[in-house]
Amino acid sequence: MQKVAQKNLKFLTSGEIRELASLYRSVAADLARARTQEVGNTLIQSLQSLTTRAYIQIYQGSRKQEWQAVGEFYRRGFPAVVQQTFPYIATATGLFLLGAVVAWWYAWQDPSFMSLIVPERLISQVRDKNELWMGSIVGIEPLASTNIMINNISVSFGAVAGGITAGLYTTYLMIFNGLLIGAIGTLVGQNNLAYPFWAFVFPHGALELPAIFFAGGAGLLIAKAILLPGKYRRRDAIKFYGSLAAQLVFGIVPMLIIAGIIEGFFSPNPIVPDPIKYLVGMGLFIILVIYSSRKNIRV
Repeated sequence: MQKVAQKNLKFLTSGEIRELASLYRSVAADLARARTQEVGNTLIQSLQSLTTRAYIQIYQGSRKQEWQAVGEFYRRGFPAVVQQTFPYIATATGLFLLGAVVAWWYAWQDPSFMSLIVPERLISQVRDKNELWMGSIVGIEPLASTNIMINNISVSFGAVAGGITAGLYTTYLMIFNGLLIGAIGTLVGQNNLAYPFWAFVFPHGALELPAIFFAGGAGLLIAKAILLPGKYRRRDAIKFYGSLAAQLVFGIVPMLIIAGIIEGFFSPNPIVPDPIKYLVGMGLFIILVIYSSRKNIRV
């Protein structure tokens, strides 16, 4: 116990850990017997103290190590996984951009195309009133931020789960979201509202969109395991690629939470000048790129 208290469980040898576990069980059993047989209070208190100390060192030390592992994952593991799975993330990003370009092209060529993608009330608000819709968030920031987080996490998890459809649903989500942003971008551009619109999108979009692309990459990883297991047996491929996908999901949750807070409180804030919003968005994106492309990382 002294050695554990002075250092940590990780400094014990495997034999010492087994001995500690055996001693802990023995002391706990002795305490139970002492209470049952109603021996002296001094002995019971001594056994209780020893058992409590052992419990704290074993279980709280374990939890501390778990938190250390989480911190290590975000420092090193997540960037490494992003680099390892970059072809799949890039494919998901490409599908999104394809949808955006198609929407932009058809929206300019055929005005009726817009109504197929964008809700009619938004089209009317932009075209008829010449105003954006983000002002509705002001005054209900906590509720809006929570709803935004839930929606973004749902979309991302849907993109990941779409991998079990051999990637068809993941592909659909990536292209549809690209169509939506492309159509809305064209709509605001046609009505001279592009600058304030993108000022709203940039701050949270710098994290939100990459997180969705990472989720799309995770879905494509699962699809890869199902369709093209390669040198692995399909069961082993699902385990391997599924593990990478799970790590991507674990990594994007904080990104989506931060993006939701920004979108609820910062992006629609009329007090913040648009140039500042652009700078914040670009700054966050640059930080994300640097973080994700760090070299010499241990997995």
